[in-house]
Amino acid sequence: MRGFYFILLPLPNLKVMYIEQLYTGCLAEAAYYIESNGEAAIIDPLRETEPYLQKAQERGAKIKYIFETHFHADFVSGHLDLAAKTGAPIVYGPTAETDFVIIKATDGQIFELGSLKIKLLHTPGHTPESSCYLLFDQNGKEHSIYTGDTLFIGDVGRPDLAQKGGEMTAEDMAATLYDSLHNKIMTLPDDITVYPAHGAGSACGKNMSSETSALLGDQKQTNYALGNLTKEEFVKELTTGILPAPQYFAKAAAQNKKGYKSIDDVFESSMNAMSIEQMLEAQNKGVMVLDTRKEGEFSDGHIPNAWYIGLHGQFAPWAGALIVDMHQPIVIVAEEGKEQEAIMRLARVGYDNVIGYLEGGYAAYAASGKAVSVVPSITPEEFKANAPEGQVLDVRKPSEYDNCHIENAQLLTLDYLNEHLDEVNKDKPYVIHCKGGYRSVIAWSILASKGFKNITDIKKGFDGLKAAGVPYVQPEMA
Repeated sequence: MRGFYFILLPLPNLKVMYIEQLYTGCLAEAAYYIESNGEAAIIDPLRETEPYLQKAQERGAKIKYIFETHFHADFVSGHLDLAAKTGAPIVYGPTAETDFVIIKATDGQIFELGSLKIKLLHTPGHTPESSCYLLFDQNGKEHSIYTGDTLFIGDVGRPDLAQKGGEMTAEDMAATLYDSLHNKIMTLPDDITVYPAHGAGSACGKNMSSETSALLGDQKQTNYALGNLTKEEFVKELTTGILPAPQYFAKAAAQNKKGYKSIDDVFESSMNAMSIEQMLEAQNKGVMVLDTRKEGEFSDGHIPNAWYIGLHGQFAPWAGALIVDMHQPIVIVAEEGKEQEAIMRLARVGYDNVIGYLEGGYAAYAASGKAVSVVPSITPEEFKANAPEGQVLDVRKPSEYDNCHIENAQLLTLDYLNEHLDEVNKDKPYVIHCKGGYRSVIAWSILASKGFKNITDIKKGFDGLKAAGVPYVQPEMA
């Protein structure tokens, strides 16, 4: 599956102890396969179960445990499907409450895996049930810790996602996280390896590193959150400058707690080839047509009123952030052979209502002679020479905008576009850009589908504008 790859963590005796990090770039998510003497455990699996089942089969191992660090908000976990297919129990920390059978482990509970031992450490703070898993090697020595969203490389988990019963504020959760870090993790040996659930690009932290593992001793020296901060300073740091969570986070977390449709059933109901007429009929009834090609291809021609989110970018998180209704029926327009990938990546974030895909893709539609739409656009050089009439809309993140932006540009962050549509006047012209072109085309497609007629996209985005010498504002220049 595209976007899903393995990082082998080499160890001297692969029968006694074998560890593999399975990293998915689209979600910046890391799951883990741990094996010893024919017994395997999976930590924080993604929704597609095949990679884990195949890995265990290839190595002649049986999956014994499925460990969850917490109720994930940024993706739908594969714990239920994997448990159904393997018979392995699902393990959560001591405060987890679910609508399905789990092992609700106690703090400090030990699980044996071949010659290894795995100890659950209850580390609330990111969420109330958050737990880490400490791995002991065959000699009983602490080897590595799987920290979920409690501790990242260079950062820690945001404290505002799951306040217990609404009784705890983000400040309360941050204070709890401080205690978890100092009492449960920082007391561990410096030479153990930290394996988190996410790397750079995830919305589960503020500024995590692109590195996906590190020695704990290094993190004690370089991670601001493990530095010489008082609890009050830590709480203030963690609760300052947090962007609102994407709207789908709470919905995905609920699915992880309550249950969800089997991924096999999702594929069965979604992999339907649809004719042009069937697609257009569905669109007329309110079904979303979602075009997943590259932004240049969409700009050159697309089905009128189709939304655009390209598979080559962070497709799943953008779908989750922007498609408000998780039950919205969707028809996929994809490059031939990538239909299943689009369906899978939507399912990863809880969107299971794909009803089919356009047979033959956009090429078939274009050849039919039916009406097409294009994205009006200009190059950065054309903008510099003769900027078109209209307010400039910058759809980047606030931090990007604050760093530097085109003079008098209006910030309209794509992540929260739906909440700020009233800031865009349908009767006025606009010129829109992001950093490189991907996000602005997404924004253009959404606005066009909602009746905005006079929006021009700047190709290559802000990077192109800077390279073309268009004047911009920086904080020291403001």
